[in-house]
Amino acid sequence: MPAAKSKKSMENDAALQRPAAETLYADELQHLLETDQKRPKPPGWHLSPMAVLDFVLGNDKLKVQSKFIGRRGFVECCVAALATNRGLMLIGEPGTAKSYLSELLAAAVSGDSTLTIQGSAGTTEDQIKYSWNYALLLAEGPTEQSLVPAPLFEGMQHGKLVRFEEITRCPLEMQDTLLSILSDRVMHIPELKSDTRVLFARQGFNLIATANTLDRGVNEMSAALKRRFNFETVQPIADIRDEMQLVQRETGKMLEQAGIPLRLPEDKTEVLVSTFHELRNGMTADGKSLEPMSTVLSTAEAVSVGFQTAVQAYYYHDGKVAAEHFLTNMIGSAFKDNQEDLKKLQHYFSHVAARRKGKTWQEFAGAKHYLEK
Repeated sequence: MPAAKSKKSMENDAALQRPAAETLYADELQHLLETDQKRPKPPGWHLSPMAVLDFVLGNDKLKVQSKFIGRRGFVECCVAALATNRGLMLIGEPGTAKSYLSELLAAAVSGDSTLTIQGSAGTTEDQIKYSWNYALLLAEGPTEQSLVPAPLFEGMQHGKLVRFEEITRCPLEMQDTLLSILSDRVMHIPELKSDTRVLFARQGFNLIATANTLDRGVNEMSAALKRRFNFETVQPIADIRDEMQLVQRETGKMLEQAGIPLRLPEDKTEVLVSTFHELRNGMTADGKSLEPMSTVLSTAEAVSVGFQTAVQAYYYHDGKVAAEHFLTNMIGSAFKDNQEDLKKLQHYFSHVAARRKGKTWQEFAGAKHYLEK
């Protein structure tokens, strides 16, 4: 766990755009560690499974804030999976906080969430396992000194969790480099001498991968690789009140990090979240059906729109957040995939927003002209 930090170190952390979870919540992690001495924990773990759960979902008695909104049973399954001989695969719609959950789990289990592989069409085996310092390679040949460890190598060597983001974005041959490692917990390095050419994973090592359900078919995982993971589906937030609290909390953090002394008003947040929630689910709060948008209007998108709106209000409108500003910033989120969504949004404004009572809803509905071509 992170040790006590100097004043200079804390100032450096404050200058980071997005500190890692173990840095951002270092005090909570240290407090949980101190109160977690008697609980059983898997070999190589910093915190017990119970303390990991407290860190993710929060614990009022221990003054640990909630960081992820989800069913306790679901998070328990995720934590338990990491203590088995299989990896954890988090799947779900875009914007359901899969990556954030994997970061929180890695920070609590290993004290380090930075061993991350970002999956893409260009991901290579060097970026997953290891590469070489070619100057040393030419001078000394293949040695431990000339080897440059990638996240998977470091995770195995030090007994830490490794995060593999968007794994289905990788070509199949890159995905399948994980097969022997997840099966035998061994990495072969044939270039080295015989006594160092095999790396055995230390206790605490495991893999957390993420994939969004809209990417299925991009590079479908092999059946062999699927068998080496426990699959858990991250669901969108069902309760609109929980979603509102999350949007206000996360935008508040982002605004504070950006040095902007402004927070989203509660009534404006309600309009923003209700719009995203209803269009995403294809149903209004009073049970009327809507044609859902083809674009996934996720909670993460709502946070992004809320933050951008507050930034715009601070720099251009004397800090006054207007409901119409949400719409102008929503347009980029709503129409990135399909221009036909414009008609669906116009229908929502005419038949839902315009009929709702309250000054904020009427202000929001009055901004409909921004949707006219």
